[in-house]
Amino acid sequence: MAIYDVKSPHADEFINHQEILDTLEFAKAHKDDLELCHSILAKAHPNVAPKEEHCTCITHREAAVLLMCDDPQINAEIKRLARQIKLAYYGNRIVLFAPLYLSNYCVNGCLYCPYHAKNRAIPRRKLTQDEIRAEVIALQDMGHKRLAIEAGEDPKHNPIEYILESMQTIYSIKHRNGAIRRVNVNIAATTIDEYRMLKEAEIGTYILFQETYNRARYEELHPTGPKSDYCWHTEAHDRAMQAGIDDVGLGVLFGLEGYEYELVGLLMHAEHLEAAYGVSPHTISVPRVKPAMDIDPEVFDNGFPDEMFEKIIALIRVAVPYTGMIISTRESEAVRAAALQYGISQISGGSRTSVGGYIEEERPHDTEQFDVSDQRTLDEVISWLMDNGHIPSFCTACYRAGRTGDRFMSFCKSGEILNYCHPNALMTLSEYLVDYASIETAEKGWLKIAEELEKIPDEHRRALCRANIESIKSGDARDFRF
Repeated sequence: MAIYDVKSPHADEFINHQEILDTLEFAKAHKDDLELCHSILAKAHPNVAPKEEHCTCITHREAAVLLMCDDPQINAEIKRLARQIKLAYYGNRIVLFAPLYLSNYCVNGCLYCPYHAKNRAIPRRKLTQDEIRAEVIALQDMGHKRLAIEAGEDPKHNPIEYILESMQTIYSIKHRNGAIRRVNVNIAATTIDEYRMLKEAEIGTYILFQETYNRARYEELHPTGPKSDYCWHTEAHDRAMQAGIDDVGLGVLFGLEGYEYELVGLLMHAEHLEAAYGVSPHTISVPRVKPAMDIDPEVFDNGFPDEMFEKIIALIRVAVPYTGMIISTRESEAVRAAALQYGISQISGGSRTSVGGYIEEERPHDTEQFDVSDQRTLDEVISWLMDNGHIPSFCTACYRAGRTGDRFMSFCKSGEILNYCHPNALMTLSEYLVDYASIETAEKGWLKIAEELEKIPDEHRRALCRANIESIKSGDARDFRF
């Protein structure tokens, strides 16, 4: 029987089933111990937690105790602390991105995804490089600077060479004042050699969702195809790290298995990356199962209310304070608004989850991977973010300045991230206001920028940021960054 070992290279040891069961039993036994709960929260407080040690300030077992606790005061404190931590390390910035679906050809049999190989009803599409150019120009005309490219697993239709060529195409397109400055990649688990190719192609973050950490459930949900190999899939981030990709993204598809099991497994995975490579995940995504062609979420019978979803997001922020957190347009405007308060630092906007969806005036549904709940335009999302006190950001400076992996984590832990990211957010927002915003959004945005400029503590940096924004306004230059 596998034994729990946080540093082990083997999936069954760093995501150890018995450790998760023991953790859940411990949490059930101690969930009413309010003294213990208060001590865990005190440990996670940003003024107490050591900034130069590992990122996970509370363990997966401690987080499980808080998850199980149903005391209203404790639950309120979890959310309050999560918001405090988020503001301490990320400020009121929200980074924006869009997914770009390249192909829905897939050889896997995943039971929760409409792209599964046995679905004969869905039209199969793969974008040509010319079609990718058209999609990217449409995204640039919205104002996007950061994409997450997606493709099904199909060695014939979607080989690594296709992904690499697509990245090259995306980076090459300069349309008017538009440019995609960071391409994150969400493709199937692959080899160290192919991860090296992605690194050489200037990948941003390599993203791969686990779907479920329960191995028995995983194998049930993935009956056929390469993805059915649980260990190969779960150890993918290790291979990416070994290939030099030091920004990797985790995620669980909540609703496939009990949320308690999934949260513990997710935090154990984050702890493993920190212990084995000295770098926590760059991002953690929190998608939930949603309706799609051939997919009914009720079949999985593991749904949970929005209030618990908010608590899970808050606990991830408390447990992994330096990691970016992502919520997509799977969720409604109301759910996303709440999630932004408790730890989310990145959201998609104006998203389409179909292959070739951005060039269509009407949103196509026949090749969507999931229903989009938040169907607002990017401009509407940006306006809404500012109404709620956030700074919309298109910044990609850290990646392009080499502040990735352990360098980003050190930068974030020291608090220096706020001295760079705040002005960078204001300058990229200025680009959006000049080039793409509606009149109403632009008026609101310039008032927001004037307000936020005064919060930059360093006088020289504040003056330089203001001068750069004036250059953006006059059209003299773009792409300033600290």
